[in-house]
Formats: sequence, structure tokens, C-alpha cells
Amino acid sequence: MGSDSRSGARPILAVAVAGLIIAGCGAGGAATHVRPGSSIRLVAYDDCGELLGGLRKATAAHVGPYGLGGDPVMRPLAGGRVPGDMKAGQQTATPHSDTNVQEPGVDEPDQVKTDGRRIVTVARGRLIVVDTASRRRTGSLDLRAGGAWSAGELMLYGDRALVVLHPAITFAREGIVDVPGTAPGGSGPRLVLVDLRGTPRVVSSMQVDGSYVDARRTGPTARIVVRSAPRIAFPQRHGGTDAEATAANRRAVRSAPLDAWLPRYSVTRGGRTTADKVPCDQVSHPASYTGLSMVSVLSVDLSGDMADASPVAVVAGGETVYGSSTGLYVTDRPSGAADRTDIYRFDAGSSGPPRFAASGSVPGTPVGRYALSEYAGNLRVATTSGGTVTSPGTSQSAVYVLARHGTRLEQVGEAGGLGRGERLYAVRFAGPAGYVATFRQTDPLYVLDLRDPARPRVTGELKISGYSAYLHPAGDGRLIGVGQQADADGHVKGAQVSLFDVSDPAAPRRLSGYTLPSSWSTVEGDPRAFLYWPATGLTVVPMGGRDGALVLSAGASSVRRLGGVRPPDAAGPVQRALLVGGTLWTLSASGLQANDATTLAKTAWLPF
Repeated sequence: MGSDSRSGARPILAVAVAGLIIAGCGAGGAATHVRPGSSIRLVAYDDCGELLGGLRKATAAHVGPYGLGGDPVMRPLAGGRVPGDMKAGQQTATPHSDTNVQEPGVDEPDQVKTDGRRIVTVARGRLIVVDTASRRRTGSLDLRAGGAWSAGELMLYGDRALVVLHPAITFAREGIVDVPGTAPGGSGPRLVLVDLRGTPRVVSSMQVDGSYVDARRTGPTARIVVRSAPRIAFPQRHGGTDAEATAANRRAVRSAPLDAWLPRYSVTRGGRTTADKVPCDQVSHPASYTGLSMVSVLSVDLSGDMADASPVAVVAGGETVYGSSTGLYVTDRPSGAADRTDIYRFDAGSSGPPRFAASGSVPGTPVGRYALSEYAGNLRVATTSGGTVTSPGTSQSAVYVLARHGTRLEQVGEAGGLGRGERLYAVRFAGPAGYVATFRQTDPLYVLDLRDPARPRVTGELKISGYSAYLHPAGDGRLIGVGQQADADGHVKGAQVSLFDVSDPAAPRRLSGYTLPSSWSTVEGDPRAFLYWPATGLTVVPMGGRDGALVLSAGASSVRRLGGVRPPDAAGPVQRALLVGGTLWTLSASGLQANDATTLAKTAWLPF
């Protein structure tokens, strides 16, 4: 996984995930203390009046002559994603790949999903179902509901699909007005629960007022994370000084009702729409906050009908979310702490709202969710500390091990001094081992032994030209890296796929590699695009631009090119690849293409 500060991927994702930072707070409820230190202690409000007073005070402190300018919590983030599992007892006879994700059993939305029998995707606001056996489109459903929507994401659970539609953002001269605002009933995402049995039909839908961040699914329960800003009507300025305008805006904040901050949503079921909001007794806050954003999480039962969203929220910002089978971790870089990351853990293995469990902090900044990993009850976190754009030579990286002691995540081990003068580009944890790639001019690949949480240590190091932005365990002591080739001065030359032998932790080796000059892969910014089929070593790497998808074979000792898959010229770049039986399916903006997985001969093109 690469750093999104390099790739520019999904800037909003970093913000709203902190909506999962939840502490139950009913009227008269006791405060929930995360750990000593006001910076990451979560405090419960005693009542709704206290909530309103706190929000008004915090927000007013950040008002200027033109209202609330800018968003101090919008930061870039990287990611990666999970497979759609089947309901208990449901069978599929066709072996198939899943969305490439970090942890099994924790599903995440993606542009396309398959259960082996069918492929489900969303294009231009329409859900499309393709039968993999006949290679024909068998279902189509318009989900736009009068709004202007860009491509969406979805999750599968049995015969249900939960689709997340994002408001379209285009230029007015192209015929579609810039959003937010065109989404009917709100300025945020539209969630649609679809029954796929027979002709696809909408079971229910939810319109959210805010910005979609991300979602997770464990079993039938999906958690949707959104971010919202206060809805305050500031007086129109007619002359006067900046100080006078600021004073007027602060008066508007101090008179705004609580509803101006509480996140809103509406649910449509059976032809009836019900408006709702996050209850004030489900909102918490850290001891220090700005009031400029609120993040919330809504829970959706994919086997139900969105009757109860069980929303919870916090007045805070966030960076990265990592999910294990039982826990959910959220990181945040607090205001005033330039080189520190706070981490919150939630017990989220069952249905219903997540429950706050523990928190702690580490120096530096992680590079997305792959920099976090839970193993044997401990959390491993890789971060880069120090260094600036003008003075990168002071940076270095480290891996920290945190153990849960009550409500605290306490550091019990550290392996530091990695990549001095460089920054993290890729991290992958695999059981008791860790792999870290840093880069400035060369790419040191570090191998770490994490069996003893109190004494994590570097066992081996390999330096090669270029860097790996994504690392993928390939079994039998092999590791696949996807990134860029570079010269001795650190200038990138083209996409590079490497095969590493890490079976000897003290002596990692690069066995083989393939470079495609003057190119780049979407895998660098989004690991969901990567496909690896362990049974045969088939590896598919979608490329940017018109390069289609690179098809490789990653064997025991080499990685070699098998060929390429290219959609029709007008279809756009390959976005995803799926393997269903002996067919390699690739998704582009305009359709799905089927190719023989062995010969790569084209067998079908299904335009949207």
C-alpha cells in the first residue's frame, strides 16, 4: 500500500473514520476516560444542553470574518479492502477471487463483487448483475432516484447488496450542477439495500447529510461512516471591518440550535420516508475539540431493512481505520501534536454499535491502515517521525507494539531507526513477522521478528533501486511488491513488480522482477485493484492510462509476464480484475470484459 500523500487517493477517507470514536453518554451519564492525558480522553456529555454549549463555544473560537473557512481535519489517507462472504449454508460451485483486502472476514465496499455465480457492479447510478456462466447481463436496476451520482461501491451478503452512491461532482457547463446539493434530501451519499433474488429490487434506502468516509461489514452488519459540518447560516456581510464581521458570525454560532451540529439522515422503507438524526445522548467528544466537524457511524443490517441505524457520533477528526475480526482501530493526529498519532480501539465483532475499549498513542504518522495490525492480542503500528518537505533527512520510521491494559493501549516494545532520511511507502504484517519498505533514493526492505512483543527487532534488510508501494504475502516465504523502478537518484522510471524471498529473515532476497517503463499501477494507491490467485500464481496488476492490465505469473523463483488484457479503446482504464473459474474478468468504466485465464483470449465484452 502506498502513501496517499503521493498518490492523492481518497482525501476524505481520513476524516470521518473518527466517527467511530464513541463513548456512551446518556443524560446524567458518567464520563468515560480513555487514558490519562486530556488529548485523547473521551468525555461524555451530562445532557443535551451541555453538548450544545460546548459545541457553540468550540466552534465560535474558530469563526472568522467569512464564517468557518477551511477544514482543519481533512487529511490524506491510504487504504486497502475485503471479500464478500456468503450466508451460512449457501454454496457456490465455482472457485472465485475476492476483493483484495487486509484482513479476512472484515468486508469492505468495492466497485465490483462476485460470489462465483454472479458479478455485481454499479455504473452511472445503475446496479448491474452479470451471470458468470452465460456471460450475460441478467439484471439492471436504476438507483439514482433523481440525483446526479458518480460510480458507487457495494458490499454483498448472500442475496443482498448494500450500494453506496456518491454525489457526482462535475462542471455546470457539462450539464450537471456541482454537488453537494444535487443529492435529493441531503448533500451526502445515498445507501441502497437491494435484494438480488430474481429481478433486483430496492428493499430500502438511506440518504445521509454529510460526506461518506468508508464502511466495514462483519457478517450481516455494515457500519457506514460519514462526516458532517455544522449547518449555520452566517449573516451576509455588508461592509464593515473584519472584526465586526467576525463578531457577527460568532453571534450566529452562539445562537445556533443543537440541530445545526447533529448529523442527519433519512430512511425510505415501503414508500415512506422518515427523517432522523444522531441523538444528543449518542454524541461524545475528546477533552479538546474544534466543533468544526462531527463524524458518525450508522449500522445497517443487510438481512433487514434499515429500520434501526443505531447512530453514534463524536466531535473529532480522524486519520485511518483498521479492522480485525473483533476490533476496530481508529487513528487521529490531534491538533497541536504535530508528530504524534492517537489510537482508539473499539470492540466491534458483534452486531450493534461499536463499544469503546481502549486507547493509546505512538510517535509519528502511519501510512494508512496496512501500517496497523492486531496479533495475539497486541497491536503493531508502523510510523514515520520527523522530516519535512524541505528537510526530509531527519525522518525515520519505527514499529511499535501496544498491549491492552484496561482502557489503555500501552507501548511495550519498539523497533526504531528504520530508513533514516526516508519515509514509509509500504507495510505488511503477516503473523509474527513484519515487512517495512521505505524510500527516498533506494528501497530498503526491512524484515522484523515480532514474536516477542517486548522485543521486536529487525532481522534483515535488503536495498534495491525504486520502491514497493504495496506488499502482498504469497506463501512459502515469498512476498510480492508492487511499486516503481527508480534510478540511483530516486527518479522513478516505471511500474515494477518484484518477487522477494523472505524465508530467511536474516537474508531477504529479490528473486525476480518485471518492469514496465514509463507506466504506473493503480495498485500503488489502492490495493483493492491487486489480484493474486495462489493456486496458479496468476497475478493481475491494473495499469494507469491505456495500458490495460498486466498479467503475470508469480512462481516460486520468478515473476514473468504472461500477457496483457486491454478493454476497448473507449472503455477507459482497467479498474479491477476478478477470477471466476477459468475466466478472468476485468472491469472498466464502460463495461466488463471476459478473457480466458490461460490463453488471455477475449471471450466476451459486456458494455454498460
